[in-house]
Amino acid sequence: MARYRHDSNQIEIVTALRQTGATVTILSGVGGGVPDLFVGWRGINLLLEVKNLEGRGKRLTLAEREFMENWHGQVAIVEDIAGAVAFLDIIK
Repeated sequence: MARYRHDSNQIEIVTALRQTGATVTILSGVGGGVPDLFVGWRGINLLLEVKNLEGRGKRLTLAEREFMENWHGQVAIVEDIAGAVAFLDIIK
């Protein structure tokens, strides 16, 4: 079984998003700079990159930066539950 790293706040963010009614698939193990979460919300698909300020902070890896620069869809960086839920609130 493949092992992957994820930020320590990822599980609490996933739980909070699911409690709002969003569907969430964890993509942390995909690699290649792909964001951590694939979120479905009110008919829209979003990619969320989870960062933990206690870890590397907001710094993106080279692969993450390149992915986000070349992605033609919705993608955001979130650091906590409030930020993740606020991002959903924009999509009303």
